[in-house]
Amino acid sequence: MDKLIKGLHHITSMAADAQKNNDFFTKALGLRRVKKTVNFDAPDAYHLYYGDETGTPGSVMTYFPFGQMPNGARGSGEVGVTEFAVPRGSLGFWADRLASHGVSDLQNVRFLNEDRLTFSGPDGDSFAFVETEAEGRIPWTADGVAQDVGILGFHGARFRLRDAAATGELLSFMGYQKDETDGSVTRYRIEDVNAARTIDLEEVPQASPARQGAGSVHHIAFAVEDRTAQLAVRKALMDTGYQVTPVIDRDYFWAIYFRTPGGVLFEVATNEPGFDRDEDTAHLGEALKLPTRYEPHRAQIEAQLPPLDQ
Repeated sequence: MDKLIKGLHHITSMAADAQKNNDFFTKALGLRRVKKTVNFDAPDAYHLYYGDETGTPGSVMTYFPFGQMPNGARGSGEVGVTEFAVPRGSLGFWADRLASHGVSDLQNVRFLNEDRLTFSGPDGDSFAFVETEAEGRIPWTADGVAQDVGILGFHGARFRLRDAAATGELLSFMGYQKDETDGSVTRYRIEDVNAARTIDLEEVPQASPARQGAGSVHHIAFAVEDRTAQLAVRKALMDTGYQVTPVIDRDYFWAIYFRTPGGVLFEVATNEPGFDRDEDTAHLGEALKLPTRYEPHRAQIEAQLPPLDQ
């Protein structure tokens, strides 16, 4: 599997209210909604994608807003923190902006020589802004967020696990290298990939298992260039004993899924074909796009979905 994984592709979480979720990511965080579609397995719920101008792999946060679902409970066996990269010197801007949008649990932290701002989303989601170099990434600029402060994409993610050893072995098998350790957190880093390249494993041996709900990460997706690389990754995982799904067409990428030893659901997604396959780049995320099999039922589906402003 060496050199097949290209960093993070996307991270998918769950929410209780579609409009509040949309407003937080497009208005408070200034990301672009690059796709408005439905959950492929539950078409009565949206699947919303937020990212940079084109939804570049490594920039996209996605959500399933499942109506008035209860909040999840933090614990072990989950992606505990989703980390966004922002330009150096921008944390003051973000602290002021988030406070103006009603975010009250802001904390400035320094971790592994990185300045970061931690905060929660509308459903108790755990986030961090991490100051870093742009590395050629260009943020989406909107609603008062300029390029010199805009979100560049993901920095990485932090898992919370009772025992991190087996997940660390899996990450090493996927091409990550064990890096620094700070207390109960060990960083894994992958090189020669997109800029979303770090995974931190936090050991919480006494924690109760996490309970998924609104504000919980549903799965985390790793990028591969194409379907050929994806099939090679699938074979390598299955040869090692992992139970991996068949390849599933998600319209904007092909996906495979498997459960990790620590309980986190992993996806491996292709960088192709991208979010502009059915919309012009200038109008990404505006129209409701449906998988082909649901198109004959569009009227029924649209009647079930709550109204959603841009």
